[in-house]
Amino acid sequence: MTSKPVWFITGCSTGFGRELARHTLELGYPTIITARNTAQIEDLAKGNEENALVLKLDVTKTEDIAAAVKAAEARFGRIDVLVNNAGIGYFGSLEESDIDEVRKMFEINVWGLVNMTRAVLPVMRKQRSGMVVNISSIGGLVANPAVSFYNATKFSVEAISESLSKEAAHLGIKVLIVEPSGFRTDWAGRSANEAPRTIEDYRETSDQRAEQIRNSSGNQPGDPVRAVKAIIQAVEAKKPPLRLLLGKAALAGARNKIVELQRDFVAWADVTEGADAPKE
Repeated sequence: MTSKPVWFITGCSTGFGRELARHTLELGYPTIITARNTAQIEDLAKGNEENALVLKLDVTKTEDIAAAVKAAEARFGRIDVLVNNAGIGYFGSLEESDIDEVRKMFEINVWGLVNMTRAVLPVMRKQRSGMVVNISSIGGLVANPAVSFYNATKFSVEAISESLSKEAAHLGIKVLIVEPSGFRTDWAGRSANEAPRTIEDYRETSDQRAEQIRNSSGNQPGDPVRAVKAIIQAVEAKKPPLRLLLGKAALAGARNKIVELQRDFVAWADVTEGADAPKE
């Protein structure tokens, strides 16, 4: 048992997950570090054996999830912060995308997150406290060419998270949706598959966008170390936000989306309200 907050983080082999695990351990927080291949994360536990628990976890396998949650409870007695970070990307126009690859992405980005959360919620309900941190994306608010299906997974994460925040608030359970723009993680590199580009009509839209994303890999403006510090700051705030945008591009994109929505809402307000049956 421990008086310090216990963090459970998925997808710790690279990117946000790895940096977040490193930082929580530096703060002395008990941390469950997980990945499909534990050899990639064992170094994080060196020197932190008292607080680190390294576990094999594939979020698409319910047996892995159940075993990991059981092991975490047995070791630390509680789970205070669940970070659903495991995820992959996929680039390609809607028409050209390989639906089997798309389904694989949904299994990880959406159903993996859902099943992981459902496994931890009983622990948090028993505690009457906890926070679920879901790593979404600015792509969960703003859709762009070449990432329609990736956007769809993150739009799903947004909806699930917002609904959960309203379902579980009275139980002392909070939700934080993290919405990064471009960061120097491996998301645009090996963590994303890509559809073949065979239709010339998409050359100037999805193809161009996919090339831009690939070419930016490793050179994005976002700093993962600064990002994880911001996440911890939000988790530990007395009044944490529901949504935490990370990066200047994320803030600009979100603001532009608000303007676009407002423009359509105002222009079509009469038609919108006219769809209701008249009062008798």
